Amino acid sequence: MISPQKRKIVHIDMDAFYASVEQRDNPALRGKPIAVGGGENRGVTTTASYEARKYGVRSAMPGYMAKKLCPQLIFVPPRFKVYQEVSQQVRSIFQEFTDLIEPLSLDEAFLDVSKNKPGIQYGMEVAKQIMQKVYQETNLTCSAGVSYCKFLAKVASGYKKPNGLTVIRPHQAEAFLESLAIGDFFGVGKVTAAKMRNLGIHTGADLKRFSKLELAQRFGKSGSFYYDIVRGIDNRPVNASRVRKSVGIERTLEEDLGSMDDIEPILISLIDKFYLRLQKVDNFGRTISLKLKTSDFQIINRSVSKDYFIKSKEEISRLSLILLEENIDSFDTIRLVGLTASNLEKEQDHLLDLQLRLDLKDYEHREEE
Repeated sequence: MISPQKRKIVHIDMDAFYASVEQRDNPALRGKPIAVGGGENRGVTTTASYEARKYGVRSAMPGYMAKKLCPQLIFVPPRFKVYQEVSQQVRSIFQEFTDLIEPLSLDEAFLDVSKNKPGIQYGMEVAKQIMQKVYQETNLTCSAGVSYCKFLAKVASGYKKPNGLTVIRPHQAEAFLESLAIGDFFGVGKVTAAKMRNLGIHTGADLKRFSKLELAQRFGKSGSFYYDIVRGIDNRPVNASRVRKSVGIERTLEEDLGSMDDIEPILISLIDKFYLRLQKVDNFGRTISLKLKTSDFQIINRSVSKDYFIKSKEEISRLSLILLEENIDSFDTIRLVGLTASNLEKEQDHLLDLQLRLDLKDYEHREEE
């Protein structure tokens, strides 16, 4: 077994995947700001082209807001079947180099290339060849991060997007992490980043000044994770045989809410993003669960199950709102709301939960919306 410090981990991330596929297949869209999604009225963007990102358009943004930021924005309906086909094409390229592949979604994956099939000595060279082959066979670009652990490889892949390659060697990790802005740490969402800044934590160097106990007192069980990652400690192997049990999303509220009128709009917005995630992995469940965390940190979980896979956004919305309404008297105020689909159509699925949790169970990333 290869020791963690000697692993060669590559993280490949396709560049603006859905939007790039649309621009590739439709020359009229090339060089123009586009957003793949439901449109400017009640839709939500799934991916924005780099031309649109210059205006501040981002994924999971309401269509009306995206259009306001970029009036010339072109909305394109998603074609998930096409994206899945391209994803499989890219996966086949990965398999020419290694069988240790851990997909995170259709457009990104971890690869352990410590012992790769072509016998290439350096992880950087493996990443270069993968990037070249992806472009040759799909006419799409991707970015790559290379390091000795998954956390650093993931951070590195986003460092020089698009079509960028970043290598972080063990002796470079400490200085890299100390200089990294706290908002760029994979696993630190918007809410946590804001809390950290209020504590004077703006970079990895600032975070490093806090003891494990201090971080645990301020951030609960996630504190141990933050303590480790800022020191480049991440011993998780690339897991090529992961079983997915659920797909979920959570949102920590900016302020505690208690009434149906206040919580319902938040939940409806969350449903839009939740449904996009289910579509992205093409995996729906028989069970929909609503999670509420009260202001005193009590957890309320309520579920409803059907004898069929719930694939309609309208039905997911209806069931979620019923669960909220039935339990509105179970709390005074809440600080978090979440949705999960379980009893999945594809239980044996190698895709990670798209919320990419980085909780203490396995250090996956829990996105804080």
